[in-house]
Amino acid sequence: MKKMFGYLFLILSFVTWGVVVLLPFIDISKGQVAGITTALIVTGEVLFLVSIALLGKEAWEHIKAIFKRKK
Repeated sequence: MKKMFGYLFLILSFVTWGVVVLLPFIDISKGQVAGITTALIVTGEVLFLVSIALLGKEAWEHIKAIFKRKK
């Protein structure tokens, strides 16, 4: 159950970043876009950190390996 929530939060954290990209195309004011963007970024970061805490060190090492540059 713990891993299921971890993966769910990980997916939701990436979804929030996708919504941030779409905000400029929605017919709302610039102030609202700024506020919603801030809230989504904070939410995405919190969801990511909670998902890493639930999934454990192995998942964190795997995620780091995916984004690590090869020299």
